[in-house]
Amino acid sequence: MSVLDKYLPHLAVAPLTALLERYQVHLKIVDERKTRHGDYRKNADGSHAITINANLNPYRFLITLVHEIAHLVAFQKYGRLIKPHGVEWKYTFQQLMLPFLRPDIFPNDLLPVLARHFKSPKASSDTDAMMSVALKSFDPETDKSYIFELQYGSIFLGPSGKKFQKGNKLRKRFRCVEIVSGRIYLFQPNAQVEVLKV
Repeated sequence: MSVLDKYLPHLAVAPLTALLERYQVHLKIVDERKTRHGDYRKNADGSHAITINANLNPYRFLITLVHEIAHLVAFQKYGRLIKPHGVEWKYTFQQLMLPFLRPDIFPNDLLPVLARHFKSPKASSDTDAMMSVALKSFDPETDKSYIFELQYGSIFLGPSGKKFQKGNKLRKRFRCVEIVSGRIYLFQPNAQVEVLKV
């Protein structure tokens, strides 16, 4: 049994194992990092390394792993001077994801959200609020709430542990005031925070 069976939807294991072998990638599954789900790097000796957070649900793990493989493939195909999340990477990511966008791998209610996202994939699935919320619905239950669910004026703890008060929605993000300093911060609507009772 592949180690990946623990982290991926069953029917995605064999094709992803084949991709990792084809590109000779050393995959390391690591403890959660708050700032990223995964990363790719080319080592000094020319080998390829991808790290993925162990705490991701199977669908986010699959998308993150293909995202990182797409960096490797795009750099090999188009050269190292391309933008990391530019048009070449987007096209590569779309092509690599296409075989996985099936109802025997992803739940039916997630497929339309993924189809919309992969028309023009973002640098992070978390910057696509609709996809982020859809993927988080497969995470274990938590006592946190999304910013977009909170009432205007709600007090909450941000990821850094600072206290904020929710303000108005600007174009896409919410304007929030840090209680202690009075500084303004902008929060994505899908940011998960801990609501404080007042």
